[in-house]
Amino acid sequence: MPDILILYYSRDGATAALADEIARGVSSVAEMQPRVRTVPPVSADCEAVSDSLPDSGPPYAEHSDLAECAGLLLGSPTRFGNMAAPLKYFLDTTAGPWLSGDLAGKPAGVFTSTASLHGGQETTLLSMMLPLLHHGMLLVGLPYSESALNETTNGGTPYGASHVSGGSPRPLTDHERRLARALGKRVADTARRLNQPCN
Repeated sequence: MPDILILYYSRDGATAALADEIARGVSSVAEMQPRVRTVPPVSADCEAVSDSLPDSGPPYAEHSDLAECAGLLLGSPTRFGNMAAPLKYFLDTTAGPWLSGDLAGKPAGVFTSTASLHGGQETTLLSMMLPLLHHGMLLVGLPYSESALNETTNGGTPYGASHVSGGSPRPLTDHERRLARALGKRVADTARRLNQPCN
């Protein structure tokens, strides 16, 4: 079955919780399965190195994950209205996949978590879209036909799934879960349709 790559960085678990719900949405689409990956933290200490495997959670992403996926969902916590440095660092190493066109024509979506309601969710989502556009990906958002988008008082935007953590490990709301699953399902369904043979 084709894989939908769910690639994210999460420090305190909120973005990881969104990734779990997105994976459920991907799994709801026939013939599609999630492949969950993360990225290592970065350090100001240039001598610091990470182990090749994280202590817990999904494995670290490799460029082969990009080449092998049928679609991509990219997630990060917000850092001053931008994606976190570890995710940006990984994306900055993808010149090879860019030159090869590994992601061109594949669907993609984005997701984020912020400590506050006005903590830069939409600008963070937009910051993650920029490298995806350079890779030639087809961006998939959340339409207002998703009723939770009209009802949420926490996370959730037409640009992608989001969560308001409140600065502490606050669980996802029902609306945030529904929107995360909807985004995973939309990207997976778009990838499935794009991979169907033409008649």
